[in-house]
Amino acid sequence: MTEIESKHGIVSRQPYELYMSFVDMRNFLAMLPADKKEGVQADYDTITATVQGFNIGVKVHERVPYSRIELVDYGAPFAFHIELHFDASKDDPYKTDFWIKLEADLNLMMKMMLGGKIKDGLNKIVDGLVDASNGKMPAGFDPSQFKF
Repeated sequence: MTEIESKHGIVSRQPYELYMSFVDMRNFLAMLPADKKEGVQADYDTITATVQGFNIGVKVHERVPYSRIELVDYGAPFAFHIELHFDASKDDPYKTDFWIKLEADLNLMMKMMLGGKIKDGLNKIVDGLVDASNGKMPAGFDPSQFKF
């Protein structure tokens, strides 16, 4: 298994607030732009989509309240395991040290082609969440749809 860990980012929300926004997979569907929702389905525990002809899905494997959510592949073409971490910041208990750990069953060629891109993608997720918690929203994002 290939292990990839994102950078850590300090999110301006308490761990329980941030955790609650990730606990329901339907929230991920709600965050997608309208033009990306076609073929995507979600319920409380799973989200599935067709991407470039491949069916890929994620389901919740374990929820550790206000601390960690573990996701696993659900009909994906390769096995993977994702951990979302919601640790209290050491400097401020009202903020969260958020980071992502991914383990994927990638062969050597896929690891060489995708490893850096996956890490960059995980880091962008962390950066985006940090920015959003500080009021900097990406273009086209309507924050009124979500409650942190």
